[in-house]
Amino acid sequence: MPTEYEAKVLDVDPTAVADGILAAGGQQVGPTTLQRRYVYDISPDDHSRWVRLRDTGVGSTLTVKEIRHDGIDGTDEIEVGVDDFDATNQLLARLGFTPRSYQENRRTSFTLHGARLEIDEWPLIPPYLEIEADSRDDVIEVAALLGVAESQLTGENTVKVYARHGIDLLTRARVSFES
Repeated sequence: MPTEYEAKVLDVDPTAVADGILAAGGQQVGPTTLQRRYVYDISPDDHSRWVRLRDTGVGSTLTVKEIRHDGIDGTDEIEVGVDDFDATNQLLARLGFTPRSYQENRRTSFTLHGARLEIDEWPLIPPYLEIEADSRDDVIEVAALLGVAESQLTGENTVKVYARHGIDLLTRARVSFES
């Protein structure tokens, strides 16, 4: 499985971060979108691996993620596009997968020096910035362009970010802006 090179900057001001990305030469990629996803356990006792079905607002993807460690290069991911979010959920159900959780977030996407940057706003926690690039060094370089030191980056997944705020995401069947 390919390695994902990604880091988060937690507790950001979305407007200030967006302004900083644009000032550094970045570009916004489309409008802010509502994303919805189902998360399925591969093995109920192993929270280091899961399947995610996500509707990005402009398309849908099916992904297997595996966390090896919390570093910038600690996640392996394989992702494919799917044509129909609801039909894919039904297909997974026929294969024996029951969603552990339904989740929503709002995402504003940018590019900067070849990296993909996402301002993510989730229910119940402060917004964060994700920086994804082709290498660990590229992630750190783009963060520096935004005035973010390597020590301010985390590779923690969203489950651990929620835990920082006293919320166990693994036990929530629904994370939505409406609930």
